[in-house]
Amino acid sequence: MSTDRTETLRMQPLVAWRAVKKLINNPEDTAQVFIIIRALSGPSLEQGLRRFIELPFGRRVIEEKLDLLATLSDRDALRLMPEGSLADAYLHFVESENLSADGLVEASETAPEGYDNPWLQRYGLRLRDMHDLWHTTTQYGRDELGELCLLAFTYAQTGNRGIGFIVMVGMLKLRKKFGNGVFQAALRGYRDGRRAAWLPGQNWEALLQQPLDQVRAQLVIDSPVTYQQVRAQAVTA
Repeated sequence: MSTDRTETLRMQPLVAWRAVKKLINNPEDTAQVFIIIRALSGPSLEQGLRRFIELPFGRRVIEEKLDLLATLSDRDALRLMPEGSLADAYLHFVESENLSADGLVEASETAPEGYDNPWLQRYGLRLRDMHDLWHTTTQYGRDELGELCLLAFTYAQTGNRGIGFIVMVGMLKLRKKFGNGVFQAALRGYRDGRRAAWLPGQNWEALLQQPLDQVRAQLVIDSPVTYQQVRAQAVTA
């Protein structure tokens, strides 16, 4: 099946700008994030899919329709995995934050996917469902600075201009609270994303069973020291 989908290459800056204004007025309106990402993504999703299906596991995900969301939603199965594993850390993260694997689904479904190509849609949905696994693995929190740094990391991994745009807007907004440290933390997130293994192509279903420290070493992910320092300084200021 061809991965070509010319409609997704068309940039929609006005759509993105309207969504940005709504997001600024209501930072909890997560649906606007997905609108911005889609409006400015350009060819990044198609490029990612092409890279993904060159991997044996990526081809398997597409052809066998493997569903990461189903794996992450089965918390009983995740609890059976070893203590100290990625699954153990993931459960602790989502339960401490009162999250569900369906949360991002609900937010993203308020804005239509718009992809006729089922391969492209499956790849895009898998990227969406990885988000909290990336939080767990990178150790960026769900606070506003942590989300910004993870988005910078994600931009480095995916090249999605929509994500890059959100990072730029977020840095300017958070500068009032964190000072110039916000730029340092976001830049470190971006650099770490460039240095790390390509997370979209990983077999997360298998990684869930492995020790978290081993997974982080395997994926070349360092501790987010700059983020932690900037956040701590803001708290004590």
